[in-house]
Amino acid sequence: MEDYNKIIESLGVKFGKARHINILQPIKIKNFYDVENTLLVLYNGDVRIEGVDEKIEVGDILFIPGGKATTITYGVGEPKPISFEEFMTRRENYFEAMHEPSEIGIVKNSFGLISFEAKVFDSVNFFTSLDIPPFFIYKDSKLAQLIKEILIEDFTDEAGRGRVIANKTEEAVIEVIRYILRNRMFVEQLATNSTYFKDPRLIDIFTYIKNNISGDLSNKQLANVANVSEDYVGQYFKMLTGINPQDYIEYQRMEEAVNLLRTSKKSIRAIGSEVGYKDTAYFCRRFKMMFGIPAGKMRRRESLMIGK
Repeated sequence: MEDYNKIIESLGVKFGKARHINILQPIKIKNFYDVENTLLVLYNGDVRIEGVDEKIEVGDILFIPGGKATTITYGVGEPKPISFEEFMTRRENYFEAMHEPSEIGIVKNSFGLISFEAKVFDSVNFFTSLDIPPFFIYKDSKLAQLIKEILIEDFTDEAGRGRVIANKTEEAVIEVIRYILRNRMFVEQLATNSTYFKDPRLIDIFTYIKNNISGDLSNKQLANVANVSEDYVGQYFKMLTGINPQDYIEYQRMEEAVNLLRTSKKSIRAIGSEVGYKDTAYFCRRFKMMFGIPAGKMRRRESLMIGK
């Protein structure tokens, strides 16, 4: 348990968004994707995940790790199959965002959600690094209450709102980890992570990538950072993390691109350059390949009613 406590202590948790959603019509979204982790609590209706046979009941929670594409169905009845791009472009046709605290939990066909980052040493996405699928969290009233409290806080403009949301989001992340440990889920992945997160050379690589996302991140440069040979650094990185360093670097660059699309008014060209892509056309192709939608449409979603 000491190793898990060290990981939790090293986690940097950042709140993303909170939403209370009324499902306007049943839909099935293919290859839904988000870089942030999502906790979704069902208040009424139905939510299903492809490949998961269990049925979620009212009050149960769905956890979707960031960086995991999944096919998800919302609503009761025969769903309309749509692509992720269609959903992102016309989501106001399928979802209605609600903002009254008194409506939480009582509206037909509704759910609440929060999204967040959880990074070890402010560099590595913890849940993504576990390489785990979405899963349901059953009968966890404490976690469901935390999500509701974050929603209520997000709907208000009280003093200290941001601080309260940050504290409750951290508590929600710890509750998810406790649920995983209590139910002995993904034990092998957790054991692996607790080992490699203690390797100082790997931590140096993670930190260097984070601080030099637009610069030279070749294997030769990473080898210099870790003080290992260029021929060995790729094998070393993959042995400890399960992925090769260049795939990890591309994910980090794309994650930062999404963050810039959401939070800045910089051009697509400028964003691509800032995250290490000198060729804008190549950046756009890789972005759509990874997320299923063009970079411009990822930005547009933030202007829609659900994406404030």
